[in-house]
Formats: sequence, C-alpha cells, structure tokens
Amino acid sequence: MMKEIRAIIRPTRLPHVQAALRGITNYPALVVGKVEGFTAPPSIGPRNLKEELTDFVPKVLVSILAPTEAADAIVQAIMQHGRTGKIGDGLVWITPVDQAWRIRDGAPAETMNTADKVTD
Repeated sequence: MMKEIRAIIRPTRLPHVQAALRGITNYPALVVGKVEGFTAPPSIGPRNLKEELTDFVPKVLVSILAPTEAADAIVQAIMQHGRTGKIGDGLVWITPVDQAWRIRDGAPAETMNTADKVTD
C-alpha cells in the first residue's frame, strides 16, 4: 500500500521543505498548489462577515504519493523544515492509498521509482 502525504505550509517555507525532501530515500515527487486559508484560534474575538471573507492568507498545498516505508521520514522533513513556530505554520496529514496508476502507461504506482521523471 502507498500513502498520500498532504501538507499546508507557508509559501516561504516551500524551498526549505523541497530541499529536505530531495534527501529522502524513496522520495518520489511532489505536487504543489497555491491555496488560501485562515486559522481561527480561540484568542481571536468576534468577527464580522467582511473580516471573515477577507482574512485569507496565501498558503501552499503539498501532495506526495509515496511508499508506506517513506511516509514517516517525509512527514518529519515537512514538519521540521516547514516550521517557524508561529500560528499559521500549517498542517500535515497522511491518507492511505489503496491503488494508483500512472496515466502514461497504466503502470501501478507501487512499481514506479525515482528514476521515472516527469516530462512535458
């Protein structure tokens, strides 16, 4: 079985996370998307609708499909290199993936390796 590791991180931390991930054995690749979100800690008082709709902060959503044995190292790298210690650093989670296939040739994802490079 494989795992999907997803994380929402600060855009400024992406280069640090990316560099750390490249050093992990069995690290396959990552997909990155620009997203927006907000954190609502209990210390924030009542807000009006305008504030609720305009306080989104740019974030990066990182998604990685990896062998189960690489998942813990990937999560640790994201947490260590994505952290600033401030509210809004983000979140990381793991989801089991029962099956996945490469669209190009139908190969099961479990048979892919880091030598399979993405090209246009």
